[in-house]
Amino acid sequence: MAAQSDGLRARVVAVDQALAARRRERPIGQGAAALLRRVAGVGPVRAATLLAALPELGTRKRQHMAAVVGVAPVTRPSGRWRGRALIAGGRRAVRATLARGARVAARHHPAIGACYSRLVAAGKPKKVALTAGLRTLLVILNAIRRQHRPWPED
Repeated sequence: MAAQSDGLRARVVAVDQALAARRRERPIGQGAAALLRRVAGVGPVRAATLLAALPELGTRKRQHMAAVVGVAPVTRPSGRWRGRALIAGGRRAVRATLARGARVAARHHPAIGACYSRLVAAGKPKKVALTAGLRTLLVILNAIRRQHRPWPED
């Protein structure tokens, strides 16, 4: 039994070291912060917070980033009961930072505003629409960081 846990522990340590090495390869520069700040709802403090607290930004797929931040919808079905999807887990501080930015972006960013308006018009609660806008903002920021170029405005 101990041999199994030792092998697992060794793999976990190896993955942690590989992720740490990858983070060191991607320095947080003023260029990355400046690109993120071009998006409505992301100012200098929010950009710095995102880059510091979310070093994976730009290195993972959008679904993984949504799960890391905690804005991926999670359902917990049991038998025939399905229930509602909810958001859970993730990095609370990053989610709170993005939520404040999503409120601003819902008014000033064309893609996020359209997403928010469409969902509210369809009868969704405003908080659900804001969460969808938050995820859209995260996807946009992830793409900007990955491609190292600004988001094309509509």
